[in-house]
Amino acid sequence: MVSMDSMVTMTTEFSGGFFPALAKKLFGGESLFVNIFSNNTSRPLQVVLSQSVVGDIVEIDLQGREIYLQPGAYIAHSPGVHMSVGWAGFTSWFMGEGLFKLKIVGKGKVFFGAYGGITKKTIQGQFIVDNSHLVAYDPGIQMGIKLSGGLLGSLTSGEGLVNRLSGYGDIYLQSRSMDGLLRFLRPQIGKVASSARRRARVSGMVRNQAINNMGNIGNIAGNFFDER
Repeated sequence: MVSMDSMVTMTTEFSGGFFPALAKKLFGGESLFVNIFSNNTSRPLQVVLSQSVVGDIVEIDLQGREIYLQPGAYIAHSPGVHMSVGWAGFTSWFMGEGLFKLKIVGKGKVFFGAYGGITKKTIQGQFIVDNSHLVAYDPGIQMGIKLSGGLLGSLTSGEGLVNRLSGYGDIYLQSRSMDGLLRFLRPQIGKVASSARRRARVSGMVRNQAINNMGNIGNIAGNFFDER
């Protein structure tokens, strides 16, 4: 929650009960608790919600259908929507998408977000998605593993294995990848740490030299007064 009107009532409870909340926490990457925002007045009130990463937020009116979300994508839903945890399979885990998925079903709206922009794509047949870019998908979509190109090309291009989706339905893709961000940050952090160590060594040398200089000045002053 970013902000809300003062007359909005907020309560907190386990997400669907203790054991379902525990399952969502352990397998779905969600919090044990959910905040419930209620409007007990007769006029419209506003609640502003956000997410922990920089990116788009999508609203879907389920109208009784089901959609799967990757762990961490869920933000909020309206009454009439039920959320549970389902088995995604070893293929999903191998492709960096996790062993479990969040199953969202019911009549109402669900809000989910991603890192970067979100693109909706309707597929019929097969479609290739790079690892960690799949955010949400319809139940009719199945995951598979495929080399990004030939064996040599897959090894030398840095793409390796990709996610081969098959079936019919809608998918939602994020333009950025947290894995890609981590790969970018690791060498940068190493450079910053190395630079900090160099500065610390130089600072220590300067400090030691200053202490030595002060000691020399003290010795000179002592000799001067002894001669006097």
